[in-house]
This record gives sequence, structure tokens and C-alpha cells, in this order.
Amino acid sequence: MGEATFAPNDLLVSYVPVITRNITIVSGQNLKRGAVLGNITASDKYTLSASAAADGSQTPALVLATDCDASAGDVVAAAYASGAFDSTKLILGAGHTAATAEAAFRKAGAPLYVRVLK
Repeated sequence: MGEATFAPNDLLVSYVPVITRNITIVSGQNLKRGAVLGNITASDKYTLSASAAADGSQTPALVLATDCDASAGDVVAAAYASGAFDSTKLILGAGHTAATAEAAFRKAGAPLYVRVLK
């Protein structure tokens, strides 16, 4: 895992330690920074988490740290394993809300936090 320092921007919103790790994004998608990812259990690859999925990816697990074009094949990309995020900047898959993503992070004990900013 890599570790970065906090730099306020449009996605990160707090002094929670920011930790990234490299993951594999499954082919067939073009994802933007802030996408909430789920892990496909059988392949250990990641995709945009959708609540109706039945392959493990229905559970939000990480947040994509950089834009990632995997439309032509699997791509290794950085994802946040720790951090606090502006709820309005997250990209959520079908059936998810900022609240369901936050609940999944809490249930897993992940140091990922979703903040509703005013």
C-alpha cells in the first residue's frame, strides 16, 4: 500500500490518513476518480459497485483514486483504502447512495468515510 499526505481538493475533505493501494479494474468500463468500487470475489478484480450485483461487487469496498479507462482490457489503478470523501463527489453505481456506501464501509471496518458537506 502507498501512503499519501492530505491535500484538500474536490474529493478528499478531511485529515483522515489517506492510503492508496493498487488494484485491478476489470475490463469493459471507463471509470472516473471517486467511483465507489466493489470487489468481484472470484477474480479479485474491481468494478463500479452496484447493489443488484451477485458476484461480491455489490458491497462498496474502495474509492478509485484516479481516472481509469479499462474499456479495452484490465487496468491496474490506485484506489483509496483510507480517506474521507465529499458525498457529492462520489460516483455511485445503481442502487447505491452515499449512505449505503458509508454503511458498507462501517460494516467492513474500513477507514473510509463519507462526509455530507453543507
